[in-house]
Amino acid sequence: MNAPTRVWDTLQRNRAERLARAQAALGSELAGKSLPAARIGDLLHAVLECGDRVCIEGNNQKQADFLAQALCQLDPQRINDLHMLQSVLTLPEHLDVFDRGIASKLDFSFSGPQAARVAKLASAGKLNIGAIHTYLELFSRYFIDLPPRVSLVAAEAADRRGNIYTGPNTED
Repeated sequence: MNAPTRVWDTLQRNRAERLARAQAALGSELAGKSLPAARIGDLLHAVLECGDRVCIEGNNQKQADFLAQALCQLDPQRINDLHMLQSVLTLPEHLDVFDRGIASKLDFSFSGPQAARVAKLASAGKLNIGAIHTYLELFSRYFIDLPPRVSLVAAEAADRRGNIYTGPNTED
């Protein structure tokens, strides 16, 4: 009896499929690793899949507002059930994705000004809290049992090869 053939490169294949979708959707506009800001929604629609675990980080000073706003503009018929991983929930857009049905689960560390809204969304069944972590616990779990499939990171500067500089922050 022959055992079924195992596929050991599933994540690598999936990454290549996502990149191919992005290239097909954006064509020559996706030159190197830069893209006009107006096309961020098209890129997100191409690379995100329903149910993805998505990390959105901007560190304590930069709240990734552009990325959070772009996520809120996605079509929930195409992208939904995202599991969001965020250290800090400070912007309304960080929770708008739950109101719109784009995301359904959240692991986070600090909600600050959004705490009351987190409670409302959770009690309404629009937001399932995975856990409320310490910062170090959440960041370490990214490598253990909560690895993001897609990471959206705010940075002060980047080059065309994809290297980013997040700027000075409290962790330096």
